[in-house]
Amino acid sequence: MQTIKLDDKNVIEKTVEVLHQGGLVVFPSDTVYGLLVDAYNEEAVRKLIAFKNRPPGKPISVFVDWDFLYDLVLVSEKQKELLKNILPGPFTVVLKSKGKVCPLLESEKKTLGIRIPDYQPVNSLVKKFKRPITATSANLSGKSPHYSIESLLKQLPESKKKLIDLIVDAGKLPRNKPSTVIDLVEENIKILRRGDIVFTQVDTYLSRSAKETRKIAKFVLNKLLEKDFEKPLVFIIEGEIGVGKTVFVKGMGEFLGIKEIVSPTFVVMYEYEVEKSKVDKLIHLDLYNVEEKEEFEYLKIGEYLAPGNLLAIEWGEKVGEIFDLLKEKGEIVYVKMSYENEKERVIEVKFV
Repeated sequence: MQTIKLDDKNVIEKTVEVLHQGGLVVFPSDTVYGLLVDAYNEEAVRKLIAFKNRPPGKPISVFVDWDFLYDLVLVSEKQKELLKNILPGPFTVVLKSKGKVCPLLESEKKTLGIRIPDYQPVNSLVKKFKRPITATSANLSGKSPHYSIESLLKQLPESKKKLIDLIVDAGKLPRNKPSTVIDLVEENIKILRRGDIVFTQVDTYLSRSAKETRKIAKFVLNKLLEKDFEKPLVFIIEGEIGVGKTVFVKGMGEFLGIKEIVSPTFVVMYEYEVEKSKVDKLIHLDLYNVEEKEEFEYLKIGEYLAPGNLLAIEWGEKVGEIFDLLKEKGEIVYVKMSYENEKERVIEVKFV
């Protein structure tokens, strides 16, 4: 068993060499320390299963790269759009397998979980290896995952340690939860396991960065657009200064193919044309500087409440004067954003 540091300049090359030899590698990820083997090598996969004491028939996800993702699983055009919007990120996506990986990694229904994490060391490794790599946590079956090598080794008997060919040590990892598992096999999206982005209750999300806030916005909008609405969608977005309201709208804009969303704080409203979507126009409003009822009349918001339009209204706390109009003519989605702590934001999505 060899141990090297993640910052070793040859860490990727050394890991790839061990994987090509059918070795078992302990490697850090965006969540916990994981166990990596070549997903095409049945002998290596059996070694991994033996290490974990994993019951037979229980599937194991794989890290992939965009270059070969579509060679491994069946993906519709609709599913491709969703994957592009949530990956890379803390998601495991379950899809129908094409049978390219070791069968022991698939479920009994011949599905396969795939991951592209928002974690450069893993993505660099997969790109260099050019093959899928197992993405399972480095713990014995039924035991807690590990955030440090010291914690892992304390749990292992000598017989298990002998199965490990290489340990890549990145120190103590942040205590993130495992990835959120999304089942895309059926037409309706199913959340099989909730990780850090989706947690505690339905339609409540936790964001640790602007990037995650944009991904959450894309995910929410994608789910909504799977339905057919006769009325325009109206997002009423509430929250303190700096909590990320404009970032959320930028995420929706990116999903709709709008390259640059500009905050309308001083002009109150911007309008964007949308191509190749159920949405015709995105109307972005910021009510921060709106104080009087007459100002709402000047905005003529009613004219924008047409089918095919999407209204994103920041400082939704001020929509009282026009709420009845919005509710009558639109499908309202409440988005309440708040500070969990200095780095994290809670995003609650409610439907009226």
